[in-house]
Amino acid sequence: MDLQEKVKRVQEFRLIDDVFFEVFAEDIPACQEIIRTILEDPELIVHDVIVQSSRRNLYGRSVRLDALCSLGDGTKCNIEVQRSDRDDHLKRARFNASSITVRESGSGERFEDILELYIIYISEFDFLKGGLTTYHIDKVIRENGEVVDDGLHEIFVNTAVDDGSSIAGLMSCFTRKEVTNREFPAVTRRFQELKSEGGADAVCEIMERYLKEGRLEAQREERIRAIQNMIDLEIPKEKILKKYSPEEYQEAEALLMATV
Repeated sequence: MDLQEKVKRVQEFRLIDDVFFEVFAEDIPACQEIIRTILEDPELIVHDVIVQSSRRNLYGRSVRLDALCSLGDGTKCNIEVQRSDRDDHLKRARFNASSITVRESGSGERFEDILELYIIYISEFDFLKGGLTTYHIDKVIRENGEVVDDGLHEIFVNTAVDDGSSIAGLMSCFTRKEVTNREFPAVTRRFQELKSEGGADAVCEIMERYLKEGRLEAQREERIRAIQNMIDLEIPKEKILKKYSPEEYQEAEALLMATV
C-alpha cells in the first residue's frame, strides 16, 4: 500500500473507530481535552497516556486500553471507545476496571490506598436507553439513596443522543470523518494531523498489526473458552495447566469471576 492509498484509507476513519482512536490518544493534550470535558474539570492535568499497542502496556490484550491516562493527582482514567451494540457493556467496563485496579495496586497495599479510577466508556449507541448523552453510574444504598464512594467512577457517554451540552458537542467529533471544532482545538489539531500524509502511516501501521494479530487472537479466545469450560466442569487446575499456560488460566478465571 503506497502513501496515497494509506491517506485515502485513513480518510474513512472516525474517532469512534478504536484503531484510529488508539493512535489519536497518544497525544496527551488531545486526551486531556476529552477528559476535562467529560469530567467537567477545566483544570485537570493528564501526565501520561498508555495505549493498547504501547510497549508499556503490561495488561496484554485481555484488557482494552484505548487510553489509560495518569492524572496529575495520581488518579487513573481509562477511556474506551466501542462501536459494537452486541456486547454486555456494563460487564465489559467492570472487567476492565477490576483488572486495572489489581494491576495498579501493590502487593500488600492497604485497601484505603487503592487507586482512584475513572472509567470513561464512549459508545456509538445509547445502550442504557435513557435518552441521555451522559450517564454517571454510582453505588447507592438502596434504603436511603445515599451514594457510596469506593474510588471507582463510571461514566458512560454515547454519540447517539445530542442534549445540547458541551459533552454532546465533543461526541459529535467522534462520528465525523472531518473535524473542525473551535471548542475543541486540541482534538481538532490531532485529528487533522492523523488525516494528513504524516499521520496516515501511524494509523495504517496499527491497523495492519491488528489484521495480522486477528487470527492469533481468535485462536487465543478459543483456548480461553476451552479453559473456562474445563473450570466449569471442575477439572483440577493441575490437569488444565498440563495443556495451557498459567497466564491463560488466570485470564479465563478472571473472565468467569467477572460474570458471576
